[in-house]
Amino acid sequence: MIRLRNNQPPNIDDYYTCLQCGYCKNVCPVYNQLGWESATPRGKVYWLKQLSGKSLMDKILRRKIDINDAWVKRIYSCTSCAACEEYCHVNLKLADLWEDVKEWMLNDGVKPLAPHKMLYDRISDPSKRNPFQDDDNPERDLLKKRGSWLPEGIKLSRNPEVVFFAGCTSSYRLQMLAQSAATILDNADVKFSILGKDEWCCGSPLLRTGQTDIIKGEYAEHNVQAIEARGVHTVVTACAGCFNTLKNNYPKIVGKLPFKVYHISEFLEILHKRNKLKFKKEINKTITFHDPCHLGRHGKVFDAPRYIIRNIPGVKFVEMDRIRKNSRCCGAGGGFKIAFNDIAEDIAVDRVKEAQATGAELIVTPCPFCVVNLNAGAKKGNIPLKSMDLLQFVTQAI
Repeated sequence: MIRLRNNQPPNIDDYYTCLQCGYCKNVCPVYNQLGWESATPRGKVYWLKQLSGKSLMDKILRRKIDINDAWVKRIYSCTSCAACEEYCHVNLKLADLWEDVKEWMLNDGVKPLAPHKMLYDRISDPSKRNPFQDDDNPERDLLKKRGSWLPEGIKLSRNPEVVFFAGCTSSYRLQMLAQSAATILDNADVKFSILGKDEWCCGSPLLRTGQTDIIKGEYAEHNVQAIEARGVHTVVTACAGCFNTLKNNYPKIVGKLPFKVYHISEFLEILHKRNKLKFKKEINKTITFHDPCHLGRHGKVFDAPRYIIRNIPGVKFVEMDRIRKNSRCCGAGGGFKIAFNDIAEDIAVDRVKEAQATGAELIVTPCPFCVVNLNAGAKKGNIPLKSMDLLQFVTQAI
């Protein structure tokens, strides 16, 4: 058992408005796999109210509230997809709640899950500033290699109009995505630059897992200042997690941003409408689209990627049953996959089956984490349907 120093969960009074109606229940991807009421949003809210110690009997008996490992595991059993929030009949900000509760628990003495602690150790390391490491040489200074993905022949502008924020995954693990972004921007004659070693992890993995101190204390301000130093008013990122963090979290941490944040799908739509982005090759395939949670429900970007896909010659576009704000989560977000990989892949299996039912030959999605987990789900479910990042798909057309 864990004795908390302060047994008042954050903003608990707001959550007494929960009706326990259960509309959040069946849209929760984790509950759909586990089947336990304690894994549902309403179940966790009920548990939080018990932890608050606000009942008359709690006050009479002066009860001290303890939590156990099962409670901690349930709170972390969340993909941060925010589907529960979309279906909440009293409009509770449930996605924010789970992140606030994680932060509260850690600040009150609870230890993070081991995989999440590993993320913190790597991201806080001055030689890394990212959640990855060089497995052949863990001591290698990866920060110096942050911009090494840039393709040969593409020159960065000395007076850029745009900064491309590559993100950790595209910088170190899926470099072809950052390379595709640079190729597309160069092809459209966009004057852009990158931050290179000045680009630190946006902080999404730590914010989603309650480990907020270095992001709120240093990282967010550093990244904003690094972008501002380039003299630009436009930032483009191809990672849905980075987009959500920069657009929605950073203003809460550092105040109003001195630049506008675009997901690259939004920026490509602008370029295409200005006749700067041209699709020269046909792609004769039936395509379905997966809405990443951090881009869709969190970022409210639904139309831009669909616009791009529909305007590529030869494409037949088909939709799944659950799309846009009602989209089914892929299972990779919120630090969930690194802690509960098997369940994350099972969630992805369900989504790939939904895509398969459309008759699509390919799933396109503008999020590297979604691509990785959907492909893992397809493999686990023995489903012959691949997923591809939007940038790779666009690169084929130009």
